[in-house]
Amino acid sequence: MLYCARNMTLLLSALLFASAHRPADAPTTKTFTVTAPSEVVATITAGCSGCDWSADGREALILELRVDDVYSQHLALVRGEHPSPYRVLLGLVGRGTHRLTLSVDRARSAPHAGALQVTRVDTASYLASTPEFEWLQHAPFLRARPGTVEQFSDFPLVMYAEHDVRGETGQTYRFQYTVIFTNEDGGTPTDRLMATWGRTTDIEFVYGLPADKPAGEIQAEGHKWIPFAGPRRGTHPVLWVATLNNMVADHGPDEAITFAPAPEMVDLRQDSREKVMDLEPWMYAVTSAEMKREDRIDSAAQAGSGKIPDPHRYATVEACGDVTDATLAFDIGVRGTDGTTTWYATDRGDPRFRIARGGCFRGGAPLPEGVTPAQVAALRIRAYTRPPHEGEAPLPAGSGTVTLRTVRQIFMLGPDFLPVKSPFTWTGALGVKTDAGAVDVR
Repeated sequence: MLYCARNMTLLLSALLFASAHRPADAPTTKTFTVTAPSEVVATITAGCSGCDWSADGREALILELRVDDVYSQHLALVRGEHPSPYRVLLGLVGRGTHRLTLSVDRARSAPHAGALQVTRVDTASYLASTPEFEWLQHAPFLRARPGTVEQFSDFPLVMYAEHDVRGETGQTYRFQYTVIFTNEDGGTPTDRLMATWGRTTDIEFVYGLPADKPAGEIQAEGHKWIPFAGPRRGTHPVLWVATLNNMVADHGPDEAITFAPAPEMVDLRQDSREKVMDLEPWMYAVTSAEMKREDRIDSAAQAGSGKIPDPHRYATVEACGDVTDATLAFDIGVRGTDGTTTWYATDRGDPRFRIARGGCFRGGAPLPEGVTPAQVAALRIRAYTRPPHEGEAPLPAGSGTVTLRTVRQIFMLGPDFLPVKSPFTWTGALGVKTDAGAVDVR
């Protein structure tokens, strides 16, 4: 009996201690004033004690944002303990003084996430007379795919906008909006993502305004571009992330929470889409942390396993060129201490891991432990006749053309997950025959 009483006393003491040390979670309020109806972007600089996107149970705090006591969206503090800036779109706000309230949503936050620390909240207002207003007013609000918030996976990190761009189907868009997600739970396996895209994030076009059509378009299931016919929040389309590879729909469950990363306008006409990650390099750390937590990193991972070696070991090539009816791969040359060069292929001997697009593109290969960017001393390129599309007869061997125009950079991730460049760059016009072996990029 004394033993049971003692255990009960210890249990009550532990509960009282936990209660006394539980984060207070007091809401944070920011008032702001706009002189006329404006699109408003808020930058919230915040962190949470003990949070680590790579650790089960400590992934992140989830905040609920309200404007004048009306639900706006949720925000996930995916960047860990150190207070970091998060840009969110509040949408059109009327003239006057308003109140933005940030509250911790404990039901959706990681169970062992600590206290919220908000160091700063800034707002920027864009009147209808400003150039930013035109493209901000069409930026979509995203509704989360069921299961992603609960599992802390496939979170939207950044949205970017482009002006007067030609889409993948040939459609010209006055404005096009793309989202970078932490990863994709379905679709392209992680090892193939690194081989053919040089990243483990998922970068997806979600919404566009055609230059010659009144209605917007979305990228729906199966990578089909269809007219948007869903609800709007003012002029902002509301999209539901609907598939495991982050395609969207214009309808979905009412209970899905909203995310609204504020878009940045970028010009990618002479760059790969991954340039946006270089502009916001913290994303390399977040996506790598998700790979660690989901057990997708294995030092002995083989091509085709769906897993990758340590992301720090990857060398990523960014290049531009013309590719027609062909695929390609790079061989990255590492200079040893004895002066010899050893080659590491981005396709890792698997035809599925070859790059199948022109323009500007990236591909990556894992190098041995301890290799630094300074040891990357040479590059080769190989080209192959592309595989047939579904229902198509195979092309004759030697079909297709590849012309390499530039090698922008070769980089690896440093200890802080920031890109560290090799000195290797190249510009020219190198024709590469398909199915004819490797060609040196001199």
